[in-house]
Amino acid sequence: MTVDHTRAPVLEALDEYRRKGHLSFTPPGHKQARGADPAVREVLGDAVFHGDVLASGGLDDRLTRGRVLQRSQELMADAVHAEHTFFSTCGSSLSVKAAMLSVAGPHEKLLIGRDAHKSVVAGLIISGIEPVWVEPRWDAERHLAHPPSAEDFDRAFEAHPDARGALVTSPTPYGGCADLRAVAEVCHRRSRPLIVDEAWGAHLPFHPDLPSWAMDAGADICVTSIHKMGSGLEQGSVFHLQGDLVPPALLGMRADLLGTTSPSVLIFAGLDGWRRQMALHGEELMGGALDLAGEVRSAIEEIDGLHVNDRDDFCGPGLSDDLDPLPGVVDLAGLGITGFQAADWLREHRHIDAHLVDHRRIGAQITHGDDRETTGQLLEALRDLARAARDLPRAPRVEVPSPAELRMEQAVLPRDAFFGPAEDVPVARAAGRVAAEMITPYPPGIPAVLPGERLTEPVLAYLRTGLAAGMHLPDPTDPELETVRVLAGDAE
Repeated sequence: MTVDHTRAPVLEALDEYRRKGHLSFTPPGHKQARGADPAVREVLGDAVFHGDVLASGGLDDRLTRGRVLQRSQELMADAVHAEHTFFSTCGSSLSVKAAMLSVAGPHEKLLIGRDAHKSVVAGLIISGIEPVWVEPRWDAERHLAHPPSAEDFDRAFEAHPDARGALVTSPTPYGGCADLRAVAEVCHRRSRPLIVDEAWGAHLPFHPDLPSWAMDAGADICVTSIHKMGSGLEQGSVFHLQGDLVPPALLGMRADLLGTTSPSVLIFAGLDGWRRQMALHGEELMGGALDLAGEVRSAIEEIDGLHVNDRDDFCGPGLSDDLDPLPGVVDLAGLGITGFQAADWLREHRHIDAHLVDHRRIGAQITHGDDRETTGQLLEALRDLARAARDLPRAPRVEVPSPAELRMEQAVLPRDAFFGPAEDVPVARAAGRVAAEMITPYPPGIPAVLPGERLTEPVLAYLRTGLAAGMHLPDPTDPELETVRVLAGDAE
């Protein structure tokens, strides 16, 4: 079958909707901007409202006979070498849950790298799946996690042969990548599916110098956030499927269970347009981004006190198997300041927003949307930061645990702990109790505490000192962390 990637079914249907002058007596109630607040229209522009129509009974007819969305998904699948593609307007937080629920059910086991995003943990809570945690490869010197190895998953399957499949996060928010071919081989040797949370890898299929992406590496399901490294709108996510270990109808049914019945056509349009852009020009655009990122990385290395983590830092025995250079992780240890201080200074004084922020690093993400003007502003701001760092207050100390101290016993299933009887206890008395909530430094959004884990003093000290140093903890019931929610009546 000949595939025409110059077509964009969603965008074309929106254009036709406007040209034919459709008059809607359906939601949305703003009626093509006419009813929207004038101040909102002034800020957003009417184009936003013009693209906000019903998916069925608007973009397509009530029976979706135009197959607008289906045709767009088929084009996306072809562009990235998948057999089936599903769009989500609820972000990869929904997509990864749908993937998990299509592989395992309540009280069934799923092997999961412990560096998983909080959306994976939410999937465990919703589903009742029993996690078998596979340890990441911890860099004790730099205090960060790299994806588990294929050997790690092999050992986990040996110990838990009844596990229904495996889930690995690759790339990590730091750019570290797993050997997905080897992990997929471990799973397929046992006829078990591999799910890859590739939220940070939307761009990977489009340039040969980028790490291999999940479908080409043999994964069964891959979840990708188009808004992260692509040029879709926030919440735009796709999940791809291949092989015969997970039926497409089953994955679609699980996604339908979780997804909204009012999907955003604006987000669909962003996904559709991004696919066309990448299918036609992806290698050129990503090649330009790689060249630009190389220049930026070299320039940052010339700034006293700054170091951009590279393959020598992140790849090798016990570390990642490959590296995506575009996240641009800048180590600030030489300046004696935290990533929290750096991010706050850059935003306040230079109007520069960093994404990834931790106790010693910030992320300076480069995409095909950058150019020498934007990166020039970044570099100048980083030079100014290096000069200003000597006058910043002494960096508050964050008590980062050793890898051995960071892991806690999963004493109770996440679902049972989250929905069980709970009480709030002072953080000074929480060690030894079983957590009934997630506690997640964000970004990057990898929980330090999961429901059902038995709390330890090193992890609690890390969170308390991190919070005092500027760490963002969006999910505990007590945002000041003076108390922690634990299972009622539980004591070690």
